[in-house]
Amino acid sequence: MNRLVVQKYGGTSVGTIERIKKIAERIARMRKEGLDIVVVVSAMAGETDKLLEMAKQISPSGKDREIDLLLSSGERISCALLSMALDSIGCLAVSMTGRQIGLLTDNAHTKARIKAIDSKRALKAIDSGHVVVVAGFQGVNEHGDVTTLGRGGSDTSAVALAATLKAKRCEIYTDVDGVYTADPNIVPDARRMNRVSYDEMLEMSSLGAKVLQFRCVEFCKKYDMPLIVKSSLVDNSKGTLICKEDSSMEQPVVSGIMIDKNQAKITIKGVPDQPGIASKFFTGLAEVDLSVDMIIQNVSDESHTDISFTVTNEDINKATKIVQELGKLIEARNINADPNICKVSIVGAGMRSHPGVAAKMFSALSKENINIMMISTSEIRVSCIIEEKYGELAVRVLHKAFNMTKV
Repeated sequence: MNRLVVQKYGGTSVGTIERIKKIAERIARMRKEGLDIVVVVSAMAGETDKLLEMAKQISPSGKDREIDLLLSSGERISCALLSMALDSIGCLAVSMTGRQIGLLTDNAHTKARIKAIDSKRALKAIDSGHVVVVAGFQGVNEHGDVTTLGRGGSDTSAVALAATLKAKRCEIYTDVDGVYTADPNIVPDARRMNRVSYDEMLEMSSLGAKVLQFRCVEFCKKYDMPLIVKSSLVDNSKGTLICKEDSSMEQPVVSGIMIDKNQAKITIKGVPDQPGIASKFFTGLAEVDLSVDMIIQNVSDESHTDISFTVTNEDINKATKIVQELGKLIEARNINADPNICKVSIVGAGMRSHPGVAAKMFSALSKENINIMMISTSEIRVSCIIEEKYGELAVRVLHKAFNMTKV
């Protein structure tokens, strides 16, 4: 019988010594119930931002390798403190960094991807009766350099470990009681969902839902790992189960409304409408590991066209610089960067069988005079780029239009 559970605690959950002690008591109770436990922890709330601010004061454009080494210290502090808290109440525990847990990544500093995990050391510690406490968000590359997995990377660390160790389930503890139909801070009557399919959660995570990192959900789907999101601040939290879609699951037309304010739009005007021109821009961005989200190309006008695309806010300066250099080579007329946008999206497995969902979304936004700049769709998602100042209003309007209030 599989008794292993992997748990992950976010920054708010380990934000104070009192909360760390409370988590230790919860883990100790679960150990007495006969469960083996591996715990992955984030840095204490605010610690990563604090470290980044210190780095900026030293060097506004610090090397990514050094940034990784710096940021990895936040999780190590939480990891050591929780291990000490467990030992202090008689629960055997051992802390491990990404290197010690055997988490090997590629060489993309600040946004590394997991290549493999050597689980021998963890399994040995589990077999000897220890709770293994792991510093999330980090690993090492083939050169032995510390790497980090990007914002929310501790979620990915936890699910990857759960899959490697063949755990019974993975539990993500955060400051919210599961996955909601919208951000409760924006929509007070948003409803907690009992279950969400992997595909729906993948879309939500990629569209701005801060509960889970996208790659974390990818791992869950690939290895069919049941994932439960629940609150660490509330006892007996019911949470939300992320699992494989089945016929017994409710399939509302729209399950969730997402907003992503971490978006910026770059427009290249007067681009020669010739084969291979667009490729030059996006190849240049890809070569420096810049991800592009939505892309629109206008209809050609007098052998020229305009291309617009979106990137994250933190990438806008780097992306603009590359595009400007390439724009000069092809004699593009103008290049504009707009950081004052956001992406609002609707997600739902029920869209597959219900026509007119996009039309209803556009109509609801139109009634509030909210202009749509860009649109992208998938089988279970519709996303719109709008002005950032209308973002939260759009979420509330859409939540009401699709009758997603509490039941």
